[in-house]
Amino acid sequence: MLVIPAITEEYRRYQSVAEKALAQVDDATFFTLDGEVSIAVYVKHVGGNLHSRFTDFLTSDGEKPWRNRDGEFDFDRTQRAELMDVWRQGWSTLFATLGGLSDGDLGKSVKIRGSELTVALALARSLAHTAYHAGQIVLLAKSAAGGQWKNLSMPRIPAAR
Repeated sequence: MLVIPAITEEYRRYQSVAEKALAQVDDATFFTLDGEVSIAVYVKHVGGNLHSRFTDFLTSDGEKPWRNRDGEFDFDRTQRAELMDVWRQGWSTLFATLGGLSDGDLGKSVKIRGSELTVALALARSLAHTAYHAGQIVLLAKSAAGGQWKNLSMPRIPAAR
């Protein structure tokens, strides 16, 4: 199995799971804030992170000077559609970059915040980071939906009586 296509498929899986969860929440839930936690904040952060990390992935530091990482965690009432545009832009940048990579690139070096990493390690860290936040989005959405939640994967098997 080729590594880059496998990684791409995993990213697509986490994107799909998060988006299925997002589809189950209304705007009030999307913006509900509990401390520093809201689905909107995670949408903004994931989109911003992916766009920054994967713009000019092989040739420039993944932490772009134009990115306002800390601002991604600021709560604001930006329109949901605008935040979803940030989300889609991040995923689009990621998939365009992955589409231009091959397994031969895995040993190359990239920089993130001035630290040199192999492409393989940068992808592994990014995938883990993205999966972590996708899980948070799902947890918040599921918690808010309660009994109205539609399962995103295999439904639970009822206990035998």
